Amino acid sequence: MDKRLAGWGSGFLGVLIFSGSLPATRLAVADFTPLFLTSARAAIAALLGALCLFTLRQAQPERRDLLPLAIVALGVVIGFPLLTALALLHITAAHSIVFIGLLPLSTAVFGVIRGGERPQPAFWLFSMLGAATVAGYALSQDGGGSLTGDLLMLAAIVLCGLGYAEGATLSRRLGGWQVISWALALSLPVMALLTAATWPESFSHVSETGWISLGYVAVFSMLVGFVFWYRGLALGGIAGVGQLQLLQPFFGLMLAAVLLSEAVPWTMIASTLVVVLCVAGARRFA
Repeated sequence: MDKRLAGWGSGFLGVLIFSGSLPATRLAVADFTPLFLTSARAAIAALLGALCLFTLRQAQPERRDLLPLAIVALGVVIGFPLLTALALLHITAAHSIVFIGLLPLSTAVFGVIRGGERPQPAFWLFSMLGAATVAGYALSQDGGGSLTGDLLMLAAIVLCGLGYAEGATLSRRLGGWQVISWALALSLPVMALLTAATWPESFSHVSETGWISLGYVAVFSMLVGFVFWYRGLALGGIAGVGQLQLLQPFFGLMLAAVLLSEAVPWTMIASTLVVVLCVAGARRFA
């Protein structure tokens, strides 16, 4: 199979897994505080990642890899989960998912800065069109959003794009699952302390849905999804494969409607479809 095609296929699987992250987070913050949820999901994923590294006897990263791994940890292990959890206290999952349409542009920008990629000018046209559609929709809505929640989501998108691009660049040397596993392991001491500090007095109030949601964001959103995602970015190109994230709002909106019974107006669906159409154009000129 062509390496580039394999990268797009792997990236698509990663997007499918990530699509459930925000609805699951929305469910989880009903039973857990944002700080506990962020630290607990990272600590669980870090233990699983460390087990894989130890079992498969992976070599330790070199000293030059420590700063990039720290950037990955800051972006996708700490920054994005925490900021989105805080944002979901102010906005609905359906509203927050629309902001995911800005992730391809953020990832592409950092792919140029950190990964040395140089997409064609037409690529930026399609990428910015998709991002503008998403941003325009978000700014036009009164229901489901708030200034605080929107700003938190924008900050989360910036950090996540940086973490994606940095991890993809590092994956070319270390491998996709190794990068996220080492980044998680690097953050484990801090996340373990934060988990202990925010430990609830009782778990009696936690519903079955809350536990399932925590398990999903810990195992799939924090670890398994990155195995496919970083492999896809490394093989297919950061800027190009990163445009697959434009599909994530579409999948996420369906999950929000089915799992959370949240209203999804036709304007949101129309905006998402416009964004999805930008994938083909961006892919061609990446």
